Amino acid sequence: MMNSTISGWERVALAVEQVRDRLRRAVAALNGANVSYAVIGGNAVAEWVGRVDQAAVRNTRDVDILLRRADFDAAKIAMEAAGFVYRHSSSIDMFLDGPDAKARDAVHVIFANEKVKQADELQAPDVTESEPGDSFRVIALEALVRMKLTANRDKDRTHLRDFIEVGLIDTTWPDRFPSELAARLRHLFDTPGG
Repeated sequence: MMNSTISGWERVALAVEQVRDRLRRAVAALNGANVSYAVIGGNAVAEWVGRVDQAAVRNTRDVDILLRRADFDAAKIAMEAAGFVYRHSSSIDMFLDGPDAKARDAVHVIFANEKVKQADELQAPDVTESEPGDSFRVIALEALVRMKLTANRDKDRTHLRDFIEVGLIDTTWPDRFPSELAARLRHLFDTPGG
């Protein structure tokens, strides 16, 4: 019984380390090629939450990077030189972590200053809305909150609740956003348990 528990934890630890390694290699490739980027998604959430409370950080299985479309060719050359394989599938640009990797084992690209989905209220921010993190450029907190409110999936609302829980955002924040996004954020404050 104990061996299965240990191997389960080891599998979890390996999965977490693979995502972190993928992130490290991707940002090293982009930095080496002087390509402007910002880490977004779950890794950006972890960076921000970890600044306040390490114990509140959630693991993520995704690596998401914000790039300018004008920099995409340079990013593609840099990422492919680092062993990633470019693929466009289901309207998503990604760099698979090797030739046999699956889409979940990839670096997913969101283009700056473009809508992720046509129906989105706002475009993704520019890479200039970022700052240095511990190991990579991370999207600024307000821009990340805006992205999470725009996407509005279950995991985005969970990430926003994490920000609320650790005190990164408070009830003054809805006033920073357009009315639809502000209403989404107020709803999270009004329903803290989900």
